[in-house]
Amino acid sequence: MRIAEGRKVPDQQHAEGYSMMPLTLANAGEENTILKVGGSAEVKKHLEDLGFVAGGTVSIVSSLGGNVIVKVKEARVAISEEMARKIMV
Repeated sequence: MRIAEGRKVPDQQHAEGYSMMPLTLANAGEENTILKVGGSAEVKKHLEDLGFVAGGTVSIVSSLGGNVIVKVKEARVAISEEMARKIMV
């Protein structure tokens, strides 16, 4: 269990024992490693085309209403909360 946005959130365990959480719960300014990209094949392909690949790094630049602007592969990308929930860090 960890605290995120003032409430307790259960940790998910990655196969190698890493704790995973959706990108929406990451803190702004922290660099995170992408552990998994979920969603349908079409969504995964779209996110991969934007630079969201397992093993890559991502950091939240800003967040407003769940939608986020992130830095991935030296570029800034705006994604919806729905898409950000599919990226596990």
